[in-house]
Amino acid sequence: MEDYLEMLFRLAADGKPVRLGDLSTALNVQPPSATKMAQRLHDQGYVVYERYGTLELTPEGYSIGKQLLARHNLIESFLRLLGVSENALRDTERIEHIISDELVSRMADLTEHAKADPQWLAQFLSRFPPGTPTR
Repeated sequence: MEDYLEMLFRLAADGKPVRLGDLSTALNVQPPSATKMAQRLHDQGYVVYERYGTLELTPEGYSIGKQLLARHNLIESFLRLLGVSENALRDTERIEHIISDELVSRMADLTEHAKADPQWLAQFLSRFPPGTPTR
């Protein structure tokens, strides 16, 4: 469900309702799967949806989608900061739904620190070069 809300938030960035076909294409799922999830999101109050119509995030759906996208972007940024470039997106997709809010918060702190102190980051990366096993 989180992937759907995050993608709906991305697709609705221009403020227009999202067509179900666009959502299923963006998520690489079959239209019947997207329809079933759209109905579920509607039932839970996250979207306004009428069969064969468009999807529009409710204020609650918008808020959750925004949080999910921010979480996704932070995790991907953190992984790229560490030098995980080739698999950063794939790894983000795998871990974003299972890590705790506390861990996300600590990742944000470390990312902020590394960006504020490039010398610290350079020292870290020279000691632990990307692509080099550390254990």
